[in-house]
Amino acid sequence: MGSNDIYLRLLEMKDAGDLHALKLRNREFYQPFEPIRDESHFTLEGQEQEIANGLQGVLNDQSYIFGIFLKESDEIIGRIALTGIARGPFQNAYMGYYIDQQHNGKGYATAGVSLCVSKAFDEIGLHRVEAGVMPRNIPSIRVLDKVGFRQEGLATTYLKINGVWEDHIIFAITADNR
Repeated sequence: MGSNDIYLRLLEMKDAGDLHALKLRNREFYQPFEPIRDESHFTLEGQEQEIANGLQGVLNDQSYIFGIFLKESDEIIGRIALTGIARGPFQNAYMGYYIDQQHNGKGYATAGVSLCVSKAFDEIGLHRVEAGVMPRNIPSIRVLDKVGFRQEGLATTYLKINGVWEDHIIFAITADNR
């Protein structure tokens, strides 16, 4: 399993139904790692709006939201995003990702992060990609380590996750050290 088994592509409106089903199926599984979301997020219309926002982000060179798909079936099994893109001397984006619970532990997150880093550097022209991970999210920390991200430090009370301000370990990778 790995990068030969998946591909990334920008999410399109035609993906809304499948993305909606993925979000509903994983709602409880994802909740400890996500902000508390309005109920509208868990509707088809909410996912259509997320995709529309993502497409606008591409047009504005502010974000790139990819689906993670299985090559053999074209099934969406996750999402990976480059957001908060800063140009100028920074050339940085923040990365966030999730994989369907039923596909965890198969190397798809590692493969998806690796493919996304390649897109960030080779296609989007970024120099740096940053990811923040809660210290207790050991599987995600392992993913970033495998791809070559370096640990840069601890950001205290960094993001409000599941109603609580959570510390995050900041990881980064740059084009010249991948």
